[in-house]
Amino acid sequence: MLRPCCQKLVTYWEYVRSDIEGRINPASPCMALLPPDHPDRFQLADEVHARPPEALSTPMRATYVAVLLDADQREAERQHLAKVCERFDVEPPAAGVTQFTAQLGTVRLKWERHGEFSGYTVFAPGRSEKPFSEPASSWLPAGWMSAVPGRTIVAAHAKLVPAGDGPPDAALLAEHFGGHIVIGSAIADGAGYAFTDFRIHDDGCARFLLIDRGFTQRQAGRMMQRLFEIEAYRMLALLALPIARRQSPRIVAIEKSLAELTDGLVREDGREEALLHELTRLAAEVESGLSASQFRFGACRAYSELVHMRIDEMREVRLPGLQTIQEFMDRRFAPAVATCTTVSQRLHDLSERVAQASGLLATRVGIARERQNQALLASMDRRAKLQLRLQQTVEGLSVAAIVYYAAGLVGYFAKGAKAAGLRLDPDLVVGLSLPLLAGVVLLALRRARRHLHAPEDPATKLH
Repeated sequence: MLRPCCQKLVTYWEYVRSDIEGRINPASPCMALLPPDHPDRFQLADEVHARPPEALSTPMRATYVAVLLDADQREAERQHLAKVCERFDVEPPAAGVTQFTAQLGTVRLKWERHGEFSGYTVFAPGRSEKPFSEPASSWLPAGWMSAVPGRTIVAAHAKLVPAGDGPPDAALLAEHFGGHIVIGSAIADGAGYAFTDFRIHDDGCARFLLIDRGFTQRQAGRMMQRLFEIEAYRMLALLALPIARRQSPRIVAIEKSLAELTDGLVREDGREEALLHELTRLAAEVESGLSASQFRFGACRAYSELVHMRIDEMREVRLPGLQTIQEFMDRRFAPAVATCTTVSQRLHDLSERVAQASGLLATRVGIARERQNQALLASMDRRAKLQLRLQQTVEGLSVAAIVYYAAGLVGYFAKGAKAAGLRLDPDLVVGLSLPLLAGVVLLALRRARRHLHAPEDPATKLH
């Protein structure tokens, strides 16, 4: 009785300990009570806990850098991280990981790998005397950040400072953002303020100012992460805008050419083959534009949705005299995304219109060819009839020739018989044999013609 109870206590303790560790041990007795695991069960369960925000204490400085990477630069990136970890005697990230956090002396480095870019965030405690004069990245080894593999798409500095009495005044904001127009709002249901100008300053970085009015440490980390993600996804979405601007003149030219070709379909001027060739060229040009831009346009839509999602998560409240981040994005960012979406839709519409025109023209060419084939068949039928008449004429002449030669043979036979003593008139015999010879020849030719036109026996063909 005591033994089963002890076993249950041990089992319960294993479950509690595994739950505290955040993951149930597959070898625990509790797991023995379940069916076999799906191969991706634990990976999928951990996905919702990926990329957690940092717990930040006020005051805090942070630098965020996002770089675009090619597939062949992934290993070089990991080795570059390993160098700085080795310098600070920190375990480097293992191969295949997509996120990594390490304490490097007085600063904390957070690295995240996304689909087409990687993000580096450096956190340093305290505040600088002058706004953004001593960014967190300045505490890293000299030259390490500039040697990161890839191309910079986003670079930003952020400050987390305690709140004063009421919202910051215009002089403080002008000091932090160089007199530019500032966008900001109260965030997290009034727990703090967020300000930015969405500009790249002289140091090559954007600037964000977070003012703590009652953030929890995790809440402060989430708000700062949201600001960095808004900037990163905004820039990544706008990568499609130059492509859209380059594609627009091409689309206009293709639409004009397609309109002219469509007008040509109405006229029956015998240029079907030339029109089909031109339509094929337009179709190839449209498909080339689609293949070169659709990935970027699709990414633009996905990133723009993430931007608006991150803004919603900040729970903005308007401050007097300032645009909120949502309003700024609606006025400045949304039209650029709409441009990319419109160009993408125009390319798809062009592809469908070219395909429809090609189908109509192909049908028209097919009908024209069918008419030509019918005319050719009619001509061949007339030729066959003429050949038949000619054949009949030749057969008539051949009958006369055969009868002539056969009559000659009969004449020779009659003369020989007369010379042998028979009382025969050779001319009379020849004259009387002509109808008979003609009938025999006609019957023979008819039988030969019937034999030639008779269907072939498959059994005979096999032999």
